[in-house]
Amino acid sequence: METTQSLKRRIDSVKDLQSVVKTMKSLAAVNIRQYERAARSLKDYARTVELGLQALLREGPGTRFSIRKAPAGRVGAVVFGSDQGMCGSLNEQVVNHTVDTLNDLGVDTGDVAALPVGERVYGRLMDAGYDISDVFHVPTSVQGITPMVSEILFKIDEWHTKASVDQIYLFYCRQTSQASFRPLHVNILPVDQDWLDQLKSEEWDTNMIPFFRMDPDALFSALIREYLFISIYRAFVDSLASENASRLASMQGAEKNIDEQLGSLNMKYHQQRQMAITEELLDVVGGFVALES
Repeated sequence: METTQSLKRRIDSVKDLQSVVKTMKSLAAVNIRQYERAARSLKDYARTVELGLQALLREGPGTRFSIRKAPAGRVGAVVFGSDQGMCGSLNEQVVNHTVDTLNDLGVDTGDVAALPVGERVYGRLMDAGYDISDVFHVPTSVQGITPMVSEILFKIDEWHTKASVDQIYLFYCRQTSQASFRPLHVNILPVDQDWLDQLKSEEWDTNMIPFFRMDPDALFSALIREYLFISIYRAFVDSLASENASRLASMQGAEKNIDEQLGSLNMKYHQQRQMAITEELLDVVGGFVALES
């Protein structure tokens, strides 16, 4: 049977762990809010780029930028996961979704150039048999996302020029509630021609028709690059919000278990202490009776 001293040490250890869990829970909640704000601010940026494309595509009845079809074969997959643990099944789910989606597309593992963003998805993609030449680390704040997006865009350019990869998919998780998420994918290259046709056919919101003076092809390329930037940035903030949502759920479960364990230990400690007090009282009473006799 444990002594009161050993029980007291166990209670202190559990309280220290409880403090750590509460801190991580608070940090996860704060991080979720900052990534949600980043996602909301991104909507205005994306709308501005869409308006720019719409104005460019509406210029003249014969203006049309055709998007060449990507050849069947090499596919680039950017998979967003996490560097840290304690985020539930996020990495497992996004890798499983990646494997299932590429299998449904009929793409062999040897024809996939995979770029894991996060150490936790790197090993899983290697186990799945994908060709991985590099791994990127997950930024720890909103300020670190923009440089990482630039690095991924550079990697996509490298795929295009050196490996003939023209079809690019982003695989990541999107938050669905305060503590849940779902995996999804987006095909960012080649650009969807139907989407461009839809933008071109939309009516302009006002009577003030915009105009431009720079070369249309150069402007189109610049706007498409902004579209790619927005798509990758959105994948980052959604993935990071999902990671912290999953971590928040894990910490909530851990906090509940710790509370239950702490309650059980406190009950045992008080029982042991009461038994010790009772035994001491019995010894005193026994000694008093012996002296009277």
